[in-house]
Amino acid sequence: MSLLPLPAIMLEPLVRSALLEDLGRAGDVTSEATVAKYHHATTVLAARQPGVVAGLDLVSLAFRLIDQNIKIDVNRADGSKVAQGEIIASVSGPTRAILTAERTALNFLCHLSGIATATASIVAAVCEHRAKITCTRKTTPGLRAVEKYAVRAGGGANHRFGLDDAVLIKDNHIAAAGGIRSAIKRARESVGHLVKIEVEVDTLAQLEEALSLVPDAVLLDNMSLDELRQAVAMVASRAITEASGRITPATAPAIAATGIDLISVGWLTHSAPILDIGLDYYAP
Repeated sequence: MSLLPLPAIMLEPLVRSALLEDLGRAGDVTSEATVAKYHHATTVLAARQPGVVAGLDLVSLAFRLIDQNIKIDVNRADGSKVAQGEIIASVSGPTRAILTAERTALNFLCHLSGIATATASIVAAVCEHRAKITCTRKTTPGLRAVEKYAVRAGGGANHRFGLDDAVLIKDNHIAAAGGIRSAIKRARESVGHLVKIEVEVDTLAQLEEALSLVPDAVLLDNMSLDELRQAVAMVASRAITEASGRITPATAPAIAATGIDLISVGWLTHSAPILDIGLDYYAP
């Protein structure tokens, strides 16, 4: 499986910003005051609960931007499942630098691994069906690319990265345009032939109207299981079907069983709990 790691040119500004936020005006006064200048250490990043790893490129950048002499040896790559207590990577080098970068590195690793772990839980729940789990644009400002990467690390797929990816006509667009028919017709007249058009509906009547204008995809919002089954039958593979609305690992299997193509889950990126990972110190 290719996770398509993000290039350093995209990651470095994120990590630099986070380090600057932590270093403030005077740097790491605690490590400078308590640790000898030439002291070296070996530490390990260890999982304190089971989950899926994501974010090691950011971890590596956080340490190396503080000191190029820090060495990171990865035991469990992004996308790997880890057990409680399992060592993800070892980090060795100047002790002051390791301690200075520790919190920034862990913030990224715990957050993104939490997203990957949450994604994996829903992916596993629907594995007997064809439905794919996708994320949304409900992301932390500035972290969308890496949060969506974490979804892929957990076995999920990505929805739009931004407003320019595709047309997604939602309820407010429909209201402003004067109806579904008008909204789809205007969109088709406005965008290029390679731009996909998806329309959100919350009733079967709206779906019937939308299908008459042949959209590429339909977003079935907060529909019951019976409505989803009817919607899939109505679409009859003429468009991609996507279900959304407060979906959890407990409810996802029944939704997937309706024959839906995609299940979009916003909380994967905006509310997934972190995966508890610690940096444990070992004396050289």
